[in-house]
Amino acid sequence: MAIDLSHSAEVRRLAEATRAFVREQVLPLDDAHDGDITAAGGEKLRIELQQAARDAGVFAPHAPVEFGGHGLGMSDRAPVFEEAGYSLFGPTALNIAAPDEGNVHMLAHIADPEQKQQYLAPLARGEVRSAFAMTEPAPGAGSDPSALTTRAVRAEGGWRITGHKMFITGADGAGFFIIMARTSGEPGQRGGATMFLTPADAPGLRVGRHIDTLDRSMLGGHCEVFFDDLLVPDSAVLGEVDRGFEYAQVRLGPARMTHVMRWLGAARRGHDVAVARVAEREGFGSRLGDLGMIQQMIADNEIDIAATRALLTRACWELDNGESAADATSIAKTYAAEAIFRIIDRSMQMCGGLGVAADLPLARLSREVRPFRIYDGPSEVHRWAIAKRVVGAAKRARRDSE
Repeated sequence: MAIDLSHSAEVRRLAEATRAFVREQVLPLDDAHDGDITAAGGEKLRIELQQAARDAGVFAPHAPVEFGGHGLGMSDRAPVFEEAGYSLFGPTALNIAAPDEGNVHMLAHIADPEQKQQYLAPLARGEVRSAFAMTEPAPGAGSDPSALTTRAVRAEGGWRITGHKMFITGADGAGFFIIMARTSGEPGQRGGATMFLTPADAPGLRVGRHIDTLDRSMLGGHCEVFFDDLLVPDSAVLGEVDRGFEYAQVRLGPARMTHVMRWLGAARRGHDVAVARVAEREGFGSRLGDLGMIQQMIADNEIDIAATRALLTRACWELDNGESAADATSIAKTYAAEAIFRIIDRSMQMCGGLGVAADLPLARLSREVRPFRIYDGPSEVHRWAIAKRVVGAAKRARRDSE
């Protein structure tokens, strides 16, 4: 029986509307400000772009319908998010940028009705931004979440949270935080984490310095955040106590795939720019696009784009079917992060000097996509996890056969 990989007419319409909106209204601003969203206007720009997205009917494709979104599942998000990612500002315009998009997804699945009204509703509508506070400075939680050191202890009326977070995307200007803190066990143990919701202006929560990184397209920076006896009520617990690591998987797998979707759009833009350039640039007696070495780079880009989409399709299918998709998302994320960088790198090479100049968008695209090989889990950690599961399965099979 044939497998149907097509999208519904409504999803195709939304993807095409997103394509037109991003290229006509968003991309010119991206180009005018070299992909630096702060220089382009920051929060003011976000509000203006999101209103324009509402007017165009493309706002919040991922958010639940009851909160003003289009309610798309993972598979249906792919073509829409990819079109949004064609501009570095596109995800912000549609309210699907990290970390807000992942937080909308997680709150929709885990939050209770009161939490949804207090936090999810305004986030889905674009009235506030949010932050997800899990990563810590060494020796705390980073690529190994079990190293979590931020601690929440029972107190009269709720919990007191103490700790230090690092690389918290969007923290400056966020309206609320989702905090991962240890409520039992010790650092290095897999269990014992709990998620808490808190307004950003709560006493005891302080946003520190911006950590200067390569990328410039995400609002609110990547910041240090400090919790100094932050008191939160019992109603701030997201889900159940001590199940935070389990809940994190509800967010992390899908968020890795939506990262792939967005950055694949950026890679496509880089590829399109390079192909247009070599199709008209003459050198060595012919158009550059007629030269074998250039054609190989074009073909390799096309292969990487197609392979990324294929792996993404499989992972999203598993997620939509309620599977953990641990292997599929790790494989797709690892391949895509490296393939997307290769696509941009080849595109720069095809354009020669202009490839590293601000005259074309390729240099800034390279700046933006390179961190993806680290963000949401370095490639090496995903490879380790994939191999560990494969070897573990082989060991179990051998024991069962004895």
